[in-house]
Amino acid sequence: MTPTIRLELPYPPSVNSYWRANGHRRYISPEGVQFAKEVDLVVKQGRHKSFGDKLVAMSVMIHPRSKRKFDLDNTLKAILDALMKAGMYDDDSQIEYIEIARGEQVENGKAVVHLYEYEA
Repeated sequence: MTPTIRLELPYPPSVNSYWRANGHRRYISPEGVQFAKEVDLVVKQGRHKSFGDKLVAMSVMIHPRSKRKFDLDNTLKAILDALMKAGMYDDDSQIEYIEIARGEQVENGKAVVHLYEYEA
């Protein structure tokens, strides 16, 4: 079994605040760009090896900033895109298995992600 990479990431923007539109043009919001930069820094500091083009499985634990209700699935897109941009894998279409859960509330919130090579 391949080793698991554990990443403790900042709290991700929701899909509702990740995208912006200007006419017909859609783009990533400043909040999304900042999140991607922070994820890139976490990955580079950890000196984690990329999965390249291999199939990947991941487990995500979202620790909210408050007791306010939120949709877990709205946090995934920013995480998947940021990890791809940080070079953890070539394309987010390589993700074969995802599990996501809600963790306990922590100050400022966070996302704890475990990545490993997918083995059918």
